[in-house]
Amino acid sequence: MAGVVDKAGEGAAAAVGDEVFGVASAGGYSQYAVLDRPFAKPAEVSFETAAAMITVGEAACRAVEHLGVRPGQTLLIHGAGGSVGGIAVQVAAAHGITVIGTTAERDIERVNGLGAVAVPYGEGWVERVMAVAPGGVDCVFDTSGAGVLADSVALAGDAGKVITIADPSFAEHGVRFTGMDPDDRFPEALPQLAGLIAAGKLDVPVGHVYPLAEAARAHADIESRRNQGKVVLLP
Repeated sequence: MAGVVDKAGEGAAAAVGDEVFGVASAGGYSQYAVLDRPFAKPAEVSFETAAAMITVGEAACRAVEHLGVRPGQTLLIHGAGGSVGGIAVQVAAAHGITVIGTTAERDIERVNGLGAVAVPYGEGWVERVMAVAPGGVDCVFDTSGAGVLADSVALAGDAGKVITIADPSFAEHGVRFTGMDPDDRFPEALPQLAGLIAAGKLDVPVGHVYPLAEAARAHADIESRRNQGKVVLLP
């Protein structure tokens, strides 16, 4: 969530009137929410964008952090056209990492624009990746859950260099799954993400904004795939 502090407890990291964002400990779908760990929202970042980037942005940064991929290395991202994949592309590119992204044909141009070398997913994706990265890839981040782990491990040469947030067969391939354990979160990424947005280095598409009273319609539209980009509720 993102908003303006209405009340602050003793020793709080923000004061009344501060514009903040973060993960609500209670009351995310409400006019007032409890925020135990507020982060200062840069003036250049809208409330809608700040709220929209939190979950997907943290997941993207967490995976890149866990992989330990460094500037100059090559990262393959499966599902680079999705919400998490698209942010991971931009974050990695901003840190000097070469990014290859598998995506749908319709998203090739957009993913290229985010800073990746985009290749179509589906049958033959391994050969297409090898064509643009003949030296191989250093790490792989799977956001797709599309049954790509075995080939990804072969490409990276080590299951420890592959991570997924979407494939339940991860254990069969010796791959790490991140996202199930709350203690595995990486909240330290949030100020970094806000800084990238403020600097114009990260774009988080907001698909539609609904008043809180229309939260049910927002969910219905998501389930019927009538939205592109993140959905935001306004109290």
